[in-house]
Amino acid sequence: MVEYHIDRRSGVATYLQIVQQTKQALRLGLLQPGDRLPTAKAVVTATAVNPNTVLKAYRELEREGLVEPRPGLGTFVRRSLARPEAAADSPLRAELAAWADRARAAGLDREDAAALVTSVLDERFRDGGTAGATTVESTNGENG
Repeated sequence: MVEYHIDRRSGVATYLQIVQQTKQALRLGLLQPGDRLPTAKAVVTATAVNPNTVLKAYRELEREGLVEPRPGLGTFVRRSLARPEAAADSPLRAELAAWADRARAAGLDREDAAALVTSVLDERFRDGGTAGATTVESTNGENG
Protein backbone atom coordinates (compact mmCIF):
# COMPACT_ATOMS: atom_id res chain seq x y z
CA MET A 1 0.00 0.00 0.00
CA VAL A 2 1.16 3.50 -0.77
CA GLU A 3 1.79 6.02 2.01
CA TYR A 4 1.53 9.67 1.10
CA HIS A 5 3.98 12.22 2.47
CA ILE A 6 2.89 15.82 2.04
CA ASP A 7 5.51 18.57 1.94
CA ARG A 8 3.67 21.78 2.74
CA ARG A 9 6.77 23.86 1.96
CA SER A 10 7.30 22.47 -1.54
CA GLY A 11 5.06 24.93 -3.35
CA VAL A 12 3.35 21.99 -5.09
CA ALA A 13 -0.40 21.73 -4.54
CA THR A 14 -1.28 18.97 -2.09
CA TYR A 15 -3.54 17.13 -4.51
CA LEU A 16 -0.72 17.13 -7.10
CA GLN A 17 1.65 15.66 -4.55
CA ILE A 18 -0.82 12.80 -4.05
CA VAL A 19 -1.15 12.36 -7.84
CA GLN A 20 2.64 12.41 -8.31
CA GLN A 21 3.29 9.97 -5.48
CA THR A 22 0.64 7.60 -6.80
CA LYS A 23 2.16 7.74 -10.28
CA GLN A 24 5.60 7.09 -8.81
CA ALA A 25 4.25 4.01 -7.00
CA LEU A 26 2.68 2.87 -10.28
CA ARG A 27 5.95 3.40 -12.16
CA LEU A 28 7.97 1.49 -9.59
CA GLY A 29 5.51 -1.39 -9.50
CA LEU A 30 4.54 -0.74 -5.88
CA LEU A 31 0.92 -0.50 -7.02
CA GLN A 32 -0.49 -3.06 -9.45
CA PRO A 33 -3.80 -3.28 -11.30
CA GLY A 34 -6.46 -4.37 -8.84
CA ASP A 35 -4.73 -2.85 -5.81
CA ARG A 36 -6.88 -0.59 -3.66
CA LEU A 37 -5.70 2.92 -2.89
CA PRO A 38 -5.98 4.12 0.70
CA THR A 39 -9.41 5.50 1.53
CA ALA A 40 -9.75 9.27 1.62
CA LYS A 41 -10.38 8.94 5.36
CA ALA A 42 -7.11 7.02 5.84
CA VAL A 43 -5.16 9.63 3.85
CA VAL A 44 -6.77 12.45 5.84
CA THR A 45 -5.89 10.72 9.12
CA ALA A 46 -2.28 10.12 8.06
CA THR A 47 -1.60 13.51 6.45
CA ALA A 48 -4.09 15.97 7.97
CA VAL A 49 -5.25 17.18 4.55
CA ASN A 50 -8.80 18.08 3.59
CA PRO A 51 -10.84 15.10 2.34
CA ASN A 52 -11.80 17.09 -0.77
CA THR A 53 -8.10 17.38 -1.64
CA VAL A 54 -7.73 13.59 -1.61
CA LEU A 55 -10.87 13.18 -3.68
CA LYS A 56 -9.60 15.76 -6.18
CA ALA A 57 -6.36 13.80 -6.56
CA TYR A 58 -8.23 10.53 -7.03
CA ARG A 59 -10.52 12.17 -9.63
CA GLU A 60 -7.44 13.36 -11.54
CA LEU A 61 -5.99 9.84 -11.49
CA GLU A 62 -9.36 8.52 -12.68
CA ARG A 63 -9.44 11.11 -15.48
CA GLU A 64 -6.04 9.83 -16.60
CA GLY A 65 -7.38 6.27 -16.65
CA LEU A 66 -5.09 5.06 -13.89
CA VAL A 67 -7.68 4.28 -11.22
CA GLU A 68 -11.39 3.60 -10.99
CA PRO A 69 -13.78 4.16 -8.11
CA ARG A 70 -15.99 1.26 -7.10
CA PRO A 71 -18.93 2.58 -5.09
CA GLY A 72 -18.90 1.20 -1.59
CA LEU A 73 -15.55 -0.56 -2.11
CA GLY A 74 -12.95 2.14 -2.72
CA THR A 75 -10.65 3.31 -5.49
CA PHE A 76 -8.69 0.67 -7.39
CA VAL A 77 -5.72 0.73 -9.76
CA ARG A 78 -6.77 0.14 -13.39
CA ARG A 79 -3.37 0.08 -15.04
CA SER A 80 0.28 0.14 -14.15
CA LEU A 81 2.97 2.51 -15.35
CA ALA A 82 5.72 0.07 -14.34
CA ARG A 83 8.50 -0.79 -16.77
CA PRO A 84 10.92 -3.66 -16.16
CA GLU A 85 13.82 -1.23 -16.58
CA ALA A 86 12.64 0.67 -13.47
CA ALA A 87 12.00 -2.34 -11.22
CA ALA A 88 13.57 -2.53 -7.79
CA ASP A 89 15.94 -5.27 -9.02
CA SER A 90 16.85 -3.67 -12.36
CA PRO A 91 20.48 -2.98 -13.34
CA LEU A 92 19.64 0.70 -13.94
CA ARG A 93 18.36 1.07 -10.39
CA ALA A 94 21.48 -0.62 -9.03
CA GLU A 95 23.67 1.78 -11.04
CA LEU A 96 21.67 4.75 -9.78
CA ALA A 97 21.95 3.51 -6.18
CA ALA A 98 25.72 3.15 -6.57
CA TRP A 99 25.90 6.69 -8.02
CA ALA A 100 23.86 8.03 -5.07
CA ASP A 101 26.27 6.33 -2.67
CA ARG A 102 29.23 7.98 -4.45
CA ALA A 103 27.48 11.37 -4.41
CA ARG A 104 26.84 11.06 -0.68
CA ALA A 105 30.43 9.95 -0.04
CA ALA A 106 31.58 13.01 -2.01
CA GLY A 107 29.69 15.23 0.44
CA LEU A 108 26.54 16.01 -1.55
CA ASP A 109 23.35 16.21 0.47
CA ARG A 110 19.96 15.10 -0.84
CA GLU A 111 19.14 18.51 -2.32
CA ASP A 112 22.54 18.73 -4.07
CA ALA A 113 22.10 15.25 -5.57
CA ALA A 114 18.50 15.98 -6.60
CA ALA A 115 19.56 19.23 -8.30
CA LEU A 116 22.34 17.42 -10.16
CA VAL A 117 20.04 14.59 -11.27
CA THR A 118 17.33 17.05 -12.33
CA SER A 119 19.78 19.09 -14.39
CA VAL A 120 21.05 15.99 -16.19
CA LEU A 121 17.51 14.72 -16.80
CA ASP A 122 16.45 18.11 -18.11
CA GLU A 123 19.44 18.12 -20.44
CA ARG A 124 19.10 14.53 -21.65
CA PHE A 125 15.32 14.42 -22.01
CA ARG A 126 14.88 17.83 -23.63
CA ASP A 127 12.82 17.87 -26.84
CA GLY A 128 11.10 14.54 -26.29
CA GLY A 129 14.17 12.58 -25.25
CA THR A 130 16.80 13.67 -27.75
CA ALA A 131 19.88 12.76 -25.72
CA GLY A 132 22.61 15.35 -25.73
CA ALA A 133 20.63 17.85 -27.80
CA THR A 134 22.14 21.31 -27.91
CA THR A 135 20.11 24.48 -28.23
CA VAL A 136 21.73 27.49 -29.84
CA GLU A 137 20.16 30.83 -29.06
CA SER A 138 20.86 34.20 -30.59
CA THR A 139 22.44 36.64 -28.17
CA ASN A 140 22.30 39.72 -30.39
CA GLY A 141 18.62 40.44 -29.76
CA GLU A 142 17.56 39.87 -33.36
CA ASN A 143 14.66 37.60 -34.23
CA GLY A 144 15.36 34.73 -36.39
